[in-house]
Amino acid sequence: MLSLENSEIRYRRLFEAAQDGILILDAKTGMIEDVNPFLVKMLGYSREEFVEKKLWEVGAFKDIKASKEAFEALQDSEYIRYDHLPLKTKDGHLVQVEFISNVYLAGKKRVIQCNIRDNTEYKRIVTALQENEKKYHDLLNQSPDGYFIIELAGNILVVNKAMCKELEFSQEELLSMSIWDIIPEEYLHQYRERLTKALKGESLEESTEYEVIGKSGGKHYVEVLSAPRYSGDNLIGFQGIARDITARKRAEEALRVSEERFSQVWEVTSDAMALSDSEGIVIAANPAYFTLYGYEPEQVIGKSFAVIFPAEFQEQALEQYKTAFTSEAIPAPFESTIQRADGLKRIVTSTVTFLSREGRRTAMLSTIRDITERSQAQERIQLQFEHLTALSAIDRIIASNFDLQICLSEILNHVTKELGTDAADILILNSNSQILEFGAERGFRTQAVRQAQVRLGENYAGRAALEREIVQIPDLKNEPDNLLLTNFLSGEDFVSYYGVPLITKGQVKGVLEVFHRTGLDPDQEWFDFLNALSRQAAIAIENVTLFDGLQRSNSELALAYDATIEGWSRALDLRDKETEWHTQRVTEMTLKLARAFGINDADLVQVRWGALLHDIGKMGVPDSILHKPGPLSDEEWVIMKKHPLLAHELLAPIRYLRLALDIPYCHHEKWDGSGYPKGTEGNQIPLIARIFAVADVWDALTSDRPYRVAWPEDKVRKHIQTSSGTHFDPQVVEVFMQIVQ
Repeated sequence: MLSLENSEIRYRRLFEAAQDGILILDAKTGMIEDVNPFLVKMLGYSREEFVEKKLWEVGAFKDIKASKEAFEALQDSEYIRYDHLPLKTKDGHLVQVEFISNVYLAGKKRVIQCNIRDNTEYKRIVTALQENEKKYHDLLNQSPDGYFIIELAGNILVVNKAMCKELEFSQEELLSMSIWDIIPEEYLHQYRERLTKALKGESLEESTEYEVIGKSGGKHYVEVLSAPRYSGDNLIGFQGIARDITARKRAEEALRVSEERFSQVWEVTSDAMALSDSEGIVIAANPAYFTLYGYEPEQVIGKSFAVIFPAEFQEQALEQYKTAFTSEAIPAPFESTIQRADGLKRIVTSTVTFLSREGRRTAMLSTIRDITERSQAQERIQLQFEHLTALSAIDRIIASNFDLQICLSEILNHVTKELGTDAADILILNSNSQILEFGAERGFRTQAVRQAQVRLGENYAGRAALEREIVQIPDLKNEPDNLLLTNFLSGEDFVSYYGVPLITKGQVKGVLEVFHRTGLDPDQEWFDFLNALSRQAAIAIENVTLFDGLQRSNSELALAYDATIEGWSRALDLRDKETEWHTQRVTEMTLKLARAFGINDADLVQVRWGALLHDIGKMGVPDSILHKPGPLSDEEWVIMKKHPLLAHELLAPIRYLRLALDIPYCHHEKWDGSGYPKGTEGNQIPLIARIFAVADVWDALTSDRPYRVAWPEDKVRKHIQTSSGTHFDPQVVEVFMQIVQ
């Protein structure tokens, strides 16, 4: 449709800007329908003095003899040409013009187009050239029209600058060429006709159109007005003026092609198109328009465009149409839903443009495209995207969270939101009792559903779980003896019900129930998403169940480890009754110090185990040495100092105790490197061993032993402070003193 508008705009611009006078007449009556500004200016008459008058009624043409007869002859031959026609301007001045008329069809109407060219200057130049070529040579070179002189054989003798410019040749190049180097052979007959006329002495006053070839190979169209050249009585060639009419020819061709293209587009385009006037009356509509709206042409053409709207909206549509027509703005493209003649609804996008004449809107061109399928596809894609987004969000919740309530609440949130339902719940199957118990809910008015206890096979949820199939109840009110409504859902006003079993790895984990307070008409995509959500819910329940079971197993295993280690520790204390309860006390002090150093709870478990087993290596020390009441000999000390190594050998093979080895293995190392078994010093000694060393000495010195009584705490504090930097880590001593003050 835009092609039609552009075609009309281009034609109007050519008409308004033409440098020749143009008249458009009704071919049947001779009535003038339009006149361009150039002719108005040329003859001095106003536009109103031309329009709606017959050609011979206009003052400028009253002196033309037999003008009416000529008009009748034009109707028969469809072409008349006058090369020297005198026209009288309004002020009485005579103008010599070239007058060409031809008949053509504009749509279905025959019209006459009269092209009127002021030949005064044109003829004057030709006459002047014939009188004195040299005198007017400079003038010809200034002329915008090409000038030439050729021999009878066609050799070019003279050309002016305009001719060279038009054809892109230099003057020297053209003077070395024949006229047939630039004029195709198909124009040879015209040249022969003019030569024959000249030889017979006939006039060559009429112009001829030629196609010429420029230097670059491009085609140019020229209008040639020529005259014979004589030497005495002998015809020796021709001279003339060539006016470039390429732009005009291309414009005419473009107009023709545009009209053909528009006609093709109008007929075959899949877009509906309609042309309507300022009152909204449909002037024309293409086949696609009638296909889209389902009306016959006689139901639309010549009637208000509003007939395609329901009766209650026709008046409003017409008011909006007139508002848009009188507004200076062009309405933006818009989407709307239309109703066909058969009642079916379609989604369309509409664009509007206007046809104008002399700055005034004369018609509206509406282009309507059916986008129903595209719109529905977009809606499906958007819905699928939302579903994928929802499933992704649920996946993230399930993967990052082992709180079943949070997972199920997120799933139910998407169930009610994405599926457009009023309420939903999830019942979880108790694997021991085989009863479906309440898990989570959303959208219920009461709390009754939280008391749900449903046996397999009972009620809708029990059936879904037992049969492992979705249960659909489109209308609950039609169900006989509906205990679900009576017991749990009284006052909820639910109409529709869907129960989906939650199955993963072949095991039923529960049931997802969906409720709605009006009827539902779900499509396959709705069911697919419901099933996807049910799978997510089953996975969530499975994950949390597995996680809970793993946690219980880990807790039980940790308790077993702890009990075993405490048993070993107790056995050590029973072997050495003099140090009984020493292990428990030093362990508690070590844990206090470790917490003060910011050691986390997970590592504190290993610290505790290491403290409990700090003397496990003494199991390899003979009782005679371990229970000796007096000081040990050098040889006995060598054996005693091996107990950290024995502890390492004993505990290292036990994987879960490897992190607890630092205390049994290194608690006798000293800050200055004088300890045993390796003589490690400073920060190379594990921190937890440095902590334990202080706690161990504190408990040993503040407790009674067979060979001495317990020291007072002040004396022990002083001893530990004195040993800071030699036996003990100064930083550990500082923190320890803050604890025991």
